[in-house]
Amino acid sequence: MANDTLFGVHGTALEVRSQRMGLLASNIANASTPGFKARDVDFHQALSAVEQGGASGFDNSVKYRTPLQPSMDGNTVDLSQEQTAFAENAVQYQTTLAFLNGRIATLTRALKGE
Repeated sequence: MANDTLFGVHGTALEVRSQRMGLLASNIANASTPGFKARDVDFHQALSAVEQGGASGFDNSVKYRTPLQPSMDGNTVDLSQEQTAFAENAVQYQTTLAFLNGRIATLTRALKGE
């Protein structure tokens, strides 16, 4: 596919990071919901799955997180862990997006003959 050679893995990485951000945000939003089970993905496994099998590959990579200290109400969200994972993922998302924007700007300049 032309997209694969033009942007490499970065377009798919951006998609996986975006989906992971939604998953982590859901964990944070449900930090005080009794019985809520925190979920996350292994980024590299999800990236490979999406590259090979489309959007359903991400869904197959989602796993429940094992709590370090389970709560009495059955909620497995560790708020500080979720916030850290969210912040790290956001930085990685921005980095990938900046790379893609740079690549697009370079292609645009080349097409304009600059």
